[in-house]
Amino acid sequence: MQRILIVLALAVLLLPAPHMGKPETVTAGALLVTARALPLSSIDPTLDHVGALAYLGGWELKSANPGFGGLSSLLVSPAGDMLGLSDSGILMGFHIGPGEGEGHPFIAPLPIRAQDRHRPWWAWDSESMTRDPVSGRYWVGFELQQAICRYAPGFARVEACRTWPEILAWPKTGSVELLARLPDGRFLAIGEMGMTPDGRHDSLLFAGDPAERDTPAPIHLRYTPPRGYRPTDAVALDARHLLVLNRRLTMEQLFTATIAIVDLPEKLAPGMDLKARTLARLAPPLLADNFEGIAVSQEGGRPIIWIVSDDNHEFFQRTLLLKFGMTEGK
Repeated sequence: MQRILIVLALAVLLLPAPHMGKPETVTAGALLVTARALPLSSIDPTLDHVGALAYLGGWELKSANPGFGGLSSLLVSPAGDMLGLSDSGILMGFHIGPGEGEGHPFIAPLPIRAQDRHRPWWAWDSESMTRDPVSGRYWVGFELQQAICRYAPGFARVEACRTWPEILAWPKTGSVELLARLPDGRFLAIGEMGMTPDGRHDSLLFAGDPAERDTPAPIHLRYTPPRGYRPTDAVALDARHLLVLNRRLTMEQLFTATIAIVDLPEKLAPGMDLKARTLARLAPPLLADNFEGIAVSQEGGRPIIWIVSDDNHEFFQRTLLLKFGMTEGK
């Protein structure tokens, strides 16, 4: 009965409506985060790999700040600084691992344009985030508002926002769940609930900045996740590979996740299928929760994969940060 109640509670949290666990207001300031190291498996503390990935570390993150948590997307700097964004429009910067990092731990709400200040707090359902490492600009995808916004370096201000009819056709929740910038400057948005007639996930490839008015209409692609899963975040591994984080909620295992890779063809044409190939699956007794954010960094020329979970600001969920290295060729 307890498991049934938990599943029902989690299902309610994923419905297209704000839930009261989200913080209504957050004051910008310093952020203290504690990290408790965790083994990959609850029954085998020595297990150091899953699928094609090596387990390099995992932590349960906590903070006394009521705004901490609810992380839906993640970026990692070359110095190992983490930048998380919650589904309430709240930025969180912190550092995990050796060294001090280059930034200062902080928490702050996203900047808002004057014309948007009338919107209620729960309308800032920010689900995806990506960055241009050259210009330092950021892009955020919003559900409910169905918009993609561009921010100045350091999130100093909102530079532009655009709502596309192709995104408006997706459900208001489960829409811009994934937003990835490819190395050549194109952007890929994947709808979590926006489906094509054949049951795949509608995906939009933008030739340029999706927040700019003069960017041409995107072409439609299709994303095929591992069977039974839905995508929650994506990041470009390189010019020819996309990493996609996928989740599933079942009565038997609650949340499980897969880290998958998509081989991108040299030319992406309308209607092309982006088929995911599973690298690793996270299910009990391995660490498992509502994983929603994925990021890539480099250590010694080796790609490092990070994933983070959204605790929905609920006592029965956790904010988990996991670190993996690839153990075999893509």
